[in-house]
Amino acid sequence: MQTEHSLTGAVTALPQVTHSRNPGMALDMDWVKSVQANTSAIERRCATLPGRRSVKKDYQAAWLLRAITCIDLTTLSGDDTVGRVQRLCAKARQPVRQDILDALGMGPIHTGAVCVYHDMVPTAVQALAGTGIPVAAVSTGFPAGLSPFPLRVQEIRESVAAGAEEIDIVISRRHVLTGNWQALYDEMAEFRAACGPAHVKAILATGELGTLRNVARASLVCMMAGADFIKTSTGKESVNATLPVSLTMIRAIRDYHQRTGHRVGYKPAGGISKAKDALVYLSLIKEELGNRWLLPDLFRFGASSLLGDIERQLEHHVTGAYSAGWRHPMG
Repeated sequence: MQTEHSLTGAVTALPQVTHSRNPGMALDMDWVKSVQANTSAIERRCATLPGRRSVKKDYQAAWLLRAITCIDLTTLSGDDTVGRVQRLCAKARQPVRQDILDALGMGPIHTGAVCVYHDMVPTAVQALAGTGIPVAAVSTGFPAGLSPFPLRVQEIRESVAAGAEEIDIVISRRHVLTGNWQALYDEMAEFRAACGPAHVKAILATGELGTLRNVARASLVCMMAGADFIKTSTGKESVNATLPVSLTMIRAIRDYHQRTGHRVGYKPAGGISKAKDALVYLSLIKEELGNRWLLPDLFRFGASSLLGDIERQLEHHVTGAYSAGWRHPMG
């Protein structure tokens, strides 16, 4: 059993550093076309993860606290209001009730970012001023990415001008489905240029790409074009983040790092709502990429309801009893 002191250490032991951005590289078609994905092997590997990777007691609490620091707390609804975004930002600043943190011997923590539509960027920037929590804006005609290309590029520029430090762009799925890798590379490179100093996350919408081989090749092309993160989904597709897709993308990140020396982040999004699922994803990252990718500058969860379940699990760890969801509101 860990002590409270060691629990705190488990969460803070990894250095809070940031990596240099991915500068990208010229499109290497030979490399892209050589990429394959053994679907049956990937699925077998992923099927073993939930059952054999289990942490308990203080160790579990420490992993869950780490997960909180990697959440992009998100609201992407048509009925978003200023008040809702302000409450979400308040939750991002203090994602766990103070009495639970006190019982765990923990100091203040916060989420990795707050993710909103462009229209809510100024509200979020103002609400998070001085906290160090970045605002991420979804862009480029999210979620379908089918608005005119000049408008998609301009949307990026306006979100950056409004204060967004991270831009989550959506790629044109048709480029992947038709194997037009040059078009995907050119599109991604222009989006990257429009982001300027803001980090860019490339959303692949993997549920619409057909095969894991397409996912692997799209991941590689986006990284070659300068993506700082690759992200599974918009959360609006019928199939969002899955373990086979995640393993495919993570191994593409590993290959890119081994060949170029540049680290690219990973963000699973959509459908991750339970604390136990977060633990599985974290264990997968640790096994495939190592501890360096367990920091929020290289790993994020795109989620909204996940935080509530993690907070419930932490209260259970402290008190021995599960609490009602209303005790852990988003704001």
